Amino acid sequence: MKNLLITLALIFSFSINAQYAVMYAVDLNQGAEEDYLSLEKFWSEIHSEALNQGLHDGWSVWKRTPTDGDQESAAEYFIFENYSSMEQMQKGYNALEIATKVYKGKKSRRYIQSMVQGTGITNPHRERRVYTLQGVSATILAGGSVKPGDVGTINLMVKKSDDFENYESEIWKPVAEKNIMKGSLRQWVLAEVINRSENAYQDWTHLVWNLRGQGTEFYETSGFIWDKLWEGIESSRDMSDATELTCVYAVN
Repeated sequence: MKNLLITLALIFSFSINAQYAVMYAVDLNQGAEEDYLSLEKFWSEIHSEALNQGLHDGWSVWKRTPTDGDQESAAEYFIFENYSSMEQMQKGYNALEIATKVYKGKKSRRYIQSMVQGTGITNPHRERRVYTLQGVSATILAGGSVKPGDVGTINLMVKKSDDFENYESEIWKPVAEKNIMKGSLRQWVLAEVINRSENAYQDWTHLVWNLRGQGTEFYETSGFIWDKLWEGIESSRDMSDATELTCVYAVN
């Protein structure tokens, strides 16, 4: 038990370092998926070196599972860049300089420059909507670092009352922690949108992230007290259906 607690403490200390994230919702041009994945594979090496230099805390690309009734502008991919502080996020870095270092002797300077500047291939993006997120509450990250093939979900939320964040952190987070202990969940995160691009959707205020585990048994909530708590949770926000994402690239 002592070793388990030490392990969980180490994972928790690691996972909460990412207090901020930039999320890109990527809408691709028709038939551009292959070019897009080639572009992100090129960038994965840049992000790996940026992580080594302490310029960010992680980067990942996730493919959205299509659903019936998808709108034409629905994002096919989501990108997350994680940062430990506002200062780290705002500092930025010279991507061309890092790319030149990473691909030295492997790619020509002209090729590197064209890929970084987005002129090396036909632009695969029809639109990129950008959201800056600040962590509000989170569980541990169990089961090791995120890797390709991992599956998670996001729920977009609209805050309706001042109690919303407390309901999520004090009532729902403990449920998520029990599901982590059962192995059906690896992480739960509540984040607030603190900035967004002009073309981004303007209505939602928060999102919840769930990283799935391998287990299929979930903690059951029932009874009069829970029913009353659930009424409070539901009245504090509007929540969209879950959007399923599968990890394609991960640097952490």
